Amino acid sequence: MIRAFSTILFALALLASPASAKLKVVASFSILGDMVSEIAGGHAVVTTLVGPDGDAHTFEPSPADARTIADADLIVINGLGLEPWIAPLARSAGYKNPLIEASSGVAPRTMAEDGKNITDPHAWQDLKNGVVYADNIAAALASADPANSASYKSSADAYVARLRSLDADVRKKIESVPPNKRRVITSHDAFGYFAAAYGVAFLAPEGLSTESEASAGDLTKLIDQIRREGIKALFVENISDPRMIAMIAGETGVKPGGTLYSDALSPKDGPAPTYVAIFENNVPKLTAAMMDNE
Repeated sequence: MIRAFSTILFALALLASPASAKLKVVASFSILGDMVSEIAGGHAVVTTLVGPDGDAHTFEPSPADARTIADADLIVINGLGLEPWIAPLARSAGYKNPLIEASSGVAPRTMAEDGKNITDPHAWQDLKNGVVYADNIAAALASADPANSASYKSSADAYVARLRSLDADVRKKIESVPPNKRRVITSHDAFGYFAAAYGVAFLAPEGLSTESEASAGDLTKLIDQIRREGIKALFVENISDPRMIAMIAGETGVKPGGTLYSDALSPKDGPAPTYVAIFENNVPKLTAAMMDNE
């Protein structure tokens, strides 16, 4: 009886020990949260600061977010200037554990905005960069939790294979559209990496950040171009105010082609609840609308 009781106590002690606790990972926004969850599997508890349909450009952390970070074993951010609020938040929380940039190693794009060259943070819009993100996340998880490193590597390898297959499928679908028709209007300029990777020209009335506002002159030029070139591919993004696109549609007579997911996932019951599903949602809509261009 005493031996059985001792065995139970030992088992309970093992369950309560730090070695058996799951890794606590904080991801800055929903796309990264999904990628981390895919690779971590059941070995980590993943918390996302900027949730579905949320805008990381304009996010304002709360005291609850500071408490979440203070308790984390690992923070995963995009980098490339997307989350200027993360460093002050980590300092205020007294966070001392690793913070990694998933975009580390990608070739960053720059773009002119308000007379300055700034870094475009939307690198995940090229699936080849998504592979870089996945490798960086897997390495960070393995470093934070060496006991489960083999599992992280196996999950990452399978995930990378899915991303590479999806990349090939996206290229095939875009290539089915004649090059002269590959022109799209979106509500803010989040698709520069997609444009460079897959050969689509994107125009937008706003800049890289949703905090930027288009001038009246810029809108007039864009509306004139839509009329002149017969562009029919017009989309709103899930994180953007749809009124700008509605105004352009009213001025040009072009019917918006639906919602694209650029900087955030949809809720779980929506059309783009994962990083992979973003492309599965966006690409068919883009190709169908571009085929209507004159």
